[in-house]
Amino acid sequence: MEIIVSAKPWQRAAALSVRMQVFVQERHIALKDEFDDKDLPTTLYAVAYAAPDKPVATGRFQAYDNVTMQPERIATLADYRGQHLGAQIINALENVGRQHGYQKALIHSELTAQGFYESLGYHVASDTFMEDGVPCVLVRKEQL
Repeated sequence: MEIIVSAKPWQRAAALSVRMQVFVQERHIALKDEFDDKDLPTTLYAVAYAAPDKPVATGRFQAYDNVTMQPERIATLADYRGQHLGAQIINALENVGRQHGYQKALIHSELTAQGFYESLGYHVASDTFMEDGVPCVLVRKEQL
């Protein structure tokens, strides 16, 4: 399994393909909610490839402020879950954050993923809120 972080057009296409399958087709998130104005030609995406033409997991890098990064849209295809790809995607995005001088991270976590993020060193920093019709909490990591 290879993980590539890039803003190249082919990388963006791979990331959006995984998100379409996971969030839109499987989770029934509306297209207009899943694909937003943060999916720009300059956006960095981490993508795990099972083969050169087989993207299977992804995440999107966003800056939150000058010291905090925000990994977003973390998704793994159903057949590849349980292989720690989500953790590897988060790690790749955090590495990019460190390289660019970010010190902290925050994530809008679905409640069902809260334990996953806690296992990666994040802690809950909000009450439950709704995002795209899904109950979520804000999780933070104070030191990357």
